[in-house]
Amino acid sequence: MRYYVYVLKSSRDSKNYVGFTKDLKRRLLEHGRGQVQSTKHRRPLELVYYEVSFSREDATHREKYLKSAYGKRYLKNRLKNQSVGVLLPE
Repeated sequence: MRYYVYVLKSSRDSKNYVGFTKDLKRRLLEHGRGQVQSTKHRRPLELVYYEVSFSREDATHREKYLKSAYGKRYLKNRLKNQSVGVLLPE
């Protein structure tokens, strides 16, 4: 089983949202349709980063890290020079 940790950027407030899921495509559709309470008021959203993990424990640990001050700094540096969107896994 694959688990995805992902980062969405809001076009409305330019802030990031970090989450994790087993089905990235489905989850992105839910975000886009406004079905996720924490992001429905921040649409439109763009997928700017994701990672794949093969254990739920690793994915939740990584999600918590990316939400921490150190993780936010990591993402800022990682995404600093990114100028194109992220492709979805097939």
